[in-house]
Amino acid sequence: MFEGLQKKWKVNGLQLTLILCTFAIGGSATGFVGKKIMNVLAIGQDWLWAVIYIVLVTLLWPLMVILISIPFGQFRFFSVYIRKLGLKMGVIKEKK
Repeated sequence: MFEGLQKKWKVNGLQLTLILCTFAIGGSATGFVGKKIMNVLAIGQDWLWAVIYIVLVTLLWPLMVILISIPFGQFRFFSVYIRKLGLKMGVIKEKK
């Protein structure tokens, strides 16, 4: 599995480790910050809380991963990765 990721992303073993750590810490930080923001909003209805939380986490994740990637030295990888993800989702338009 890890060899496949190394080939797909064209990275070495150390870079792959740093990338996976960035994904893990960025995801955890997203959940932590998202919960803190939701506590400030104090929304009582469960269904509304869930919808807002999902939207909030979806918006926070790219920001958190980019911020975490800087100290790990993986900013270039994640800026390209998030750009590709945005293109696939139709959020970012391709330059001509």
